[in-house]
Amino acid sequence: MSSAPAEHHHWNRITEKQGIDFRFKLPHRRFHRKIGDYAAGKFDYEGQPISEAQWNQKVAEWLPSEKDRAFVQSLMKLCVEPGKTASWIAPPPKGINNLPIDYEYVKLGA
Repeated sequence: MSSAPAEHHHWNRITEKQGIDFRFKLPHRRFHRKIGDYAAGKFDYEGQPISEAQWNQKVAEWLPSEKDRAFVQSLMKLCVEPGKTASWIAPPPKGINNLPIDYEYVKLGA
């Protein structure tokens, strides 16, 4: 992969300044495709062709496990209280059309 998108450079500068030994990186566009030109092949994180056996050896390292998926699902709690944002979503800086965040955008029936 040649270079990370600009937003990843930003986060990498922040982690570097904080002394955190971690680099954000996106996989190559060929990696784990289910549609399009690369869907029929197996490619590693860098976009290099690999065998089915190589894919099976590394897939658990590259993709979320069922345990990971269950954990994310456990975080996703329904939130319909006016003015509140679900805990798994970052609240917006302002409302739609500059309306307040607690504006009643949806009126729930009685």
